[in-house]
Amino acid sequence: MMVFGGCVAGLLASAPLMAADPAPFELAGPSLKVRVTRGAQSLPIAQVPSLSEGDRLTVEADLQGDQGAHFILVSAFLRGATNPPPRDWVSFAETWKKKGKALDLTVPRGARQMVLFLVPDTGGAEGALSGAVRGKPGEFVRATQDLNQASLDRSRLDAFMGAIRAQENSHPEYLRTLAPVLARSLSMKLNEECLSKVIEMQASCLLENRDSLLLSDVHTSSMAETLTGAPTDLALQLSATREAGYGYYSAYIAVVRDVARIFGAFSNPEFGYLPTLSVRKGDGIGLLLNSAPSFQKPKSVMVVSMPAIEADSPPRLRSGARGPICVVRPGAVLPVEGAPLIYSTSYARSMTLAVQSASGETVEWPVEARADRGGYVLAGATAWPAGFRGTAQGHLYGHWGFDRFEGPDFTLQLPDDRSWQVDGDATALVVGRDNVVRLKGGTPACVERVTVRQGDGAPAPVQWTVEGQDGLALTLPLADRKAGMLNIEISYQGVPQPMTIPLRSYAQASRLDGLQIHAGDRMALLSGQRLDQVESVEVAGLLLRPDGLTREGAVDRLRLVAQGDGAAMTQGREATARVRLRDGRKVGLDVTVAPPRPQVGLLSKDISPGPSPANGKMLVLNGNNLLPDNGQIVFSIRAGAGTTLEGTDVIEVAPADDGAAIRLTAANGLRLEGPQVMVARLDPKVMAPSLFGPLRFRLLRVGAASDWQPLVTLARLPQIDAVACEGKAQGCMIKGRDLFLIDAVGTTPTLDQAVQVAHGYTGSALTIPAPRDGTLYLRLRDAPDSVVTLPAA
Repeated sequence: MMVFGGCVAGLLASAPLMAADPAPFELAGPSLKVRVTRGAQSLPIAQVPSLSEGDRLTVEADLQGDQGAHFILVSAFLRGATNPPPRDWVSFAETWKKKGKALDLTVPRGARQMVLFLVPDTGGAEGALSGAVRGKPGEFVRATQDLNQASLDRSRLDAFMGAIRAQENSHPEYLRTLAPVLARSLSMKLNEECLSKVIEMQASCLLENRDSLLLSDVHTSSMAETLTGAPTDLALQLSATREAGYGYYSAYIAVVRDVARIFGAFSNPEFGYLPTLSVRKGDGIGLLLNSAPSFQKPKSVMVVSMPAIEADSPPRLRSGARGPICVVRPGAVLPVEGAPLIYSTSYARSMTLAVQSASGETVEWPVEARADRGGYVLAGATAWPAGFRGTAQGHLYGHWGFDRFEGPDFTLQLPDDRSWQVDGDATALVVGRDNVVRLKGGTPACVERVTVRQGDGAPAPVQWTVEGQDGLALTLPLADRKAGMLNIEISYQGVPQPMTIPLRSYAQASRLDGLQIHAGDRMALLSGQRLDQVESVEVAGLLLRPDGLTREGAVDRLRLVAQGDGAAMTQGREATARVRLRDGRKVGLDVTVAPPRPQVGLLSKDISPGPSPANGKMLVLNGNNLLPDNGQIVFSIRAGAGTTLEGTDVIEVAPADDGAAIRLTAANGLRLEGPQVMVARLDPKVMAPSLFGPLRFRLLRVGAASDWQPLVTLARLPQIDAVACEGKAQGCMIKGRDLFLIDAVGTTPTLDQAVQVAHGYTGSALTIPAPRDGTLYLRLRDAPDSVVTLPAA
């Protein structure tokens, strides 16, 4: 906490200084030339992220030929905040002389930082600088680290601004897509509102407040961590507070404030310290100054940071690929994440993509980092050997400074001639809507175009996405197409002839909800929708064909009956039914054989006619199969083999034509005699008005029901008030109500020459021939197979 407080205090103290200079380090200063040799290899300073003990350096001032002022070039090695360096770790060179103007240095054992100074030639400069460095080495350690990080951050800012300006000059209309990629690559803060402006204003808007564009880069922060234990970006974060004078992040403001505070301790009438930022290109270091140097007392001492003396800490490059990459596609990118410095510095060099084919053959291609593309691109044209087809593995590697640098692996693809296969049910294409079809087998990353063609029609574009290393998900536009053959055409990058995949589309298929089949049965019940399209069902060798379709609300129920001699299935067996539709498709449906259905039979029945009317005639019903609507029926059932009757069983009575049913339970008409016999009482007066005509019954229990069996014919009777006969010549007249319930009236049991009653007859009288034997014979509409009698006298 004490360190944090000291930083804040220093920043507040220097806020007035920075308020007058919101855009530091814009003044070009002198340049240096530096090369570093490690072992037998020599690199320019721009390719050296860190120094190592034993490295040999050549440092020379690169001054103009007409340079008037003489500068002394000073180098100093540091070994920590609490350990002053020896005197011989500070070296001097007089840059204006022909001999001895360059420094030939070797990084000594135990050194941890290095700093350079350019000092105007003044008597006593060497002693003053040596005393300052050895007197308070920790302050120079901190300043060196801060300036080094700020230089790295400045490289990112310069790369961002350079790319934006180049795009503004060539294709400003592409800034909308380019700027976000640049911002991600270089870890910059992007003002999204700029991209909504007109094209001519986007670039200038993106570059406003450039000191606030930088975001913290974890790698550069770790490289610049100070010996006090507080990372440099702590000071940068503190500088972003409003109390420090600015409401945004600025690496340069933080550096100037902090370094000004540090160097203030050394101020004297002879020298003042001037921090610089380093712009490294090749073996050159261009210096950027925050203010003009002074050649009058106090003369400016330009402070130049050098890379830290430590083990190289290359960034951990991560692959940003979301799938395989087609390396033959123009502009193919190997996306990488986590290393802005690969775009803004030359630390990563000689980067190479090593590609290994499936047969083990390896080929290598140079790549270059492109911040505007978000990764590495192949450098120059590539002619791939014949063995490189299909899917291959690529590895990115190179050098980070002097050491080998390992990057991520990539899955790469080149077009091949493997055919595509439908992944899943090829019969699932249904016209009338868009369909998703998944294909397997090719190299999806290299697909350039997908179209669908029907017959001789024009091809229609198809949207697709890559799934895994060998999959494509196509969205086929079939909303306005008819069922039939389709051709899917897949075009590869650089391959003139597309691959064709024939498919068939269908009308909306049946929806299959379930197949119910009981052990021992040779029939089944299929439920779903559009079951009229079902031609047959085969399950475990049993072939079933439709035998009646009914609908209950929005659900179809298709009765199926076994054909041939296939064996009935046993309880608990699991199988897959193959449902064959009329258009040739086959659909699978899982089936589990249910327990045997209960078996019952009609034991006996007794019909009680209704009471005789007080006034009028009573119809006489013959036999024991007609139940008048004013009578009652009592019937009993016997359990079959393997069935035991229970008090919770239900008897369901329904018309033969699948109309509304009623259920008899122990609470309304059922009585259990024993486990084998049950008696039921049915009163038509409490039945639904729609229940008439032939009735059937079945035993119903949870999950199963017995077969339907005929029970009785319920006949609604007309009310006959009188029959008046005037003689054979005049005939008879039947008077009463509901005469429409009569279908025909005759004078013989066979109803020869009977009088037909019109449907929907609303009259109250019928004229008929006179009977021969005093009896009229009637056929009721509810019982067309039975004849009832009516006395004429």
